[in-house]
Amino acid sequence: MNGSLEGKVALVTGATRGAGRGMAVELGAAGATVYVTGRSTRESRSPVNRPETIEETAELVTQAGGRGIPVRCDHMDPAAVRALARKITDEQSGRLDVLVDDTWGGDGWIEWKPIWEHDLDNGLRAVRNGLETHLITLHTLLPLLVERGRGLVVEITDGDDIFNARYRGSMFFDLVKVAITRLGKVLSEELTPHGITSVSLTPGFLRSEAMLEGFGVTEGNWRDGIVKDKWFAISETPRYIGRAVVALAADADVARWSGQALSTGVLATHYGFTDIDGSRPQASRFFADAHFGDRKDADVDDYR
Repeated sequence: MNGSLEGKVALVTGATRGAGRGMAVELGAAGATVYVTGRSTRESRSPVNRPETIEETAELVTQAGGRGIPVRCDHMDPAAVRALARKITDEQSGRLDVLVDDTWGGDGWIEWKPIWEHDLDNGLRAVRNGLETHLITLHTLLPLLVERGRGLVVEITDGDDIFNARYRGSMFFDLVKVAITRLGKVLSEELTPHGITSVSLTPGFLRSEAMLEGFGVTEGNWRDGIVKDKWFAISETPRYIGRAVVALAADADVARWSGQALSTGVLATHYGFTDIDGSRPQASRFFADAHFGDRKDADVDDYR
């Protein structure tokens, strides 16, 4: 898909690491100018306190063939998001083709326990960081797309409708992720009349920097992590969801997906792209069969 988004302008929020970084880099590889936002810079870290920075992400975007532009932005702060909108307007003459809404900020605040045992302040903070940031971003940035009468909005969540029909292990986590999936659906009602497509999109079992660290592996030997958790066998890199976003953004008939809750695996099957190792993980289908369904002995290789 290299060059398929030449001349396009994209914004990826929460692009410091993980899926956000993977999506930004793949958009760059397709030739786009990509604004990448987050709270971690080389000067200061976010409360998550990880080493990845937005500057590094922007550099990776540029190295991939696009143009990466890092902008420190706390998406909980409407004034900061308005400043981001002004920057894009000034530098790109108001052009924004792709808005990837990927803020989360719930790490460290979610507790996997019943709501009455969950620290209330932590739970509410996760809701604010994970959901209010999306609403503030949409309210502030959507006018750029509406004015042009075209574009794509991708709400990044965790779990498609298969997962969202089931309890997710924490009331607060469940609330945020199901609500973001819903955003992708209801936005289509408001945006379709303006020529804009909106969807929600979930990765599968994501091999983010933090996940690799937690499993004590690297991308080079990630399969060693399967010993720790058999479900790790269906995992995928952050670049896989990046290729899903590029496929959507490059599709002249993308409106066919409007309002749908999509997964990387579904889009990979439809568009024919693969993860960086040439495999095509189908995590949602695998979990539907092997975890929620009655195929407990399903062979993970059949879903790659």
